[in-house]
Amino acid sequence: MNHARQLPLQGIRVLDVSQVMAGPFACMLLADLGADVIKVEPPGGDQTRGAMGFKMKGPDSMGFLNMNRNKRSLTLDLKNEEDRASFYKLARTADVIVENYRPGAVQRLGIDYESIKKIHPKIVYVSISGFGQSGPWAERPGFDLMAQAMSGVMSVTGYPGEKPVKAGVPVADIGCALFATYALLAAYIGAQKSGVGQHIDASLFDAAMAFSVWDMSAYWGTGVPPAPLGTSNKMSAPYQAVKARDGYFVMGATNQKLWTRLCELLQRPDLAAHPDYASVSQRLKHREALIEALEREFGQRDSADWIDAMLAAGIPAGPILSYPEAFEGEHGRHRRMCMEIDHPIEGKVKNIGFPVKLLGTPQQVRRHPPLLGEHNEEILAEINTPAGAAEAL
Repeated sequence: MNHARQLPLQGIRVLDVSQVMAGPFACMLLADLGADVIKVEPPGGDQTRGAMGFKMKGPDSMGFLNMNRNKRSLTLDLKNEEDRASFYKLARTADVIVENYRPGAVQRLGIDYESIKKIHPKIVYVSISGFGQSGPWAERPGFDLMAQAMSGVMSVTGYPGEKPVKAGVPVADIGCALFATYALLAAYIGAQKSGVGQHIDASLFDAAMAFSVWDMSAYWGTGVPPAPLGTSNKMSAPYQAVKARDGYFVMGATNQKLWTRLCELLQRPDLAAHPDYASVSQRLKHREALIEALEREFGQRDSADWIDAMLAAGIPAGPILSYPEAFEGEHGRHRRMCMEIDHPIEGKVKNIGFPVKLLGTPQQVRRHPPLLGEHNEEILAEINTPAGAAEAL
């Protein structure tokens, strides 16, 4: 007999009072792990329902559909006294609240941490913002682009002397979502022991800065401000994209053993013996000349040949894939990084697969991304019935 184990967050209720990316993404991760995530939306809905510049069959964008599976939707106008009373009832039944209003806005609405704590001391309350709940920039609106620019991330992205370039993916948004998720789960575990929740201040700015560990370690060690390096790396060389006969691939001979193997593969004992390339620090110092010498060799064969030869020699290497190639390739398919989910309007719709796999209690799609207000009656009935009132107490 098959006794399916419960997902680890089953029985935990999360109120997702957030829009766009960082908050909804964090809450979707919790929903994927079994939490009952109620997406509390204003009457017009999450802004991303209508975003992206192309239309699906229904009103919801592909971006919304990829950040809101496994949730229920409840529409509340939190400026309205009756709807706010419903929110308070709902908050009493919740374990976690995630909001991403601009600092100060939740206080004006009366749904801030201090207000909720009075009716529910155990609540874990997460505030996500561009620059944090305090500080000279706290009041500023903040998106991923601003966080990348103002945290230093853009100062090391791209090639030296060229136009500013942001990371191609929203590292501040997704980074903030992940850090917020780790913090709220820790606070939830702590609240089970202490009986007291807490307020978590998560920002895109702080999250982006946390990714600078190599860059700032180098700066604090040398006093030299980090700068863009293209695909190369400040810690070792050769470790970057290099050009073969048919185009670029990536490789890394990041230590002495791998460097020796690379020279053997290339049948270039002279490179191994060259004083300019004798150590990691020397190879970093003479990186440009080193890469020129290597690319003269790599230019004699196609990238796939070099990748196969390097992997056979135990040297890390790989192709530079487009997103379609990565998702539709053999490994992406094996990892189920594209999955189809059922939707009442769209039919089968593609979703990015679960980013980490729980092998004991595999995540599953239990609910399609909700239509706006789809669960209004269901959720309001839960909190307005005697059973719901008992649960709230």
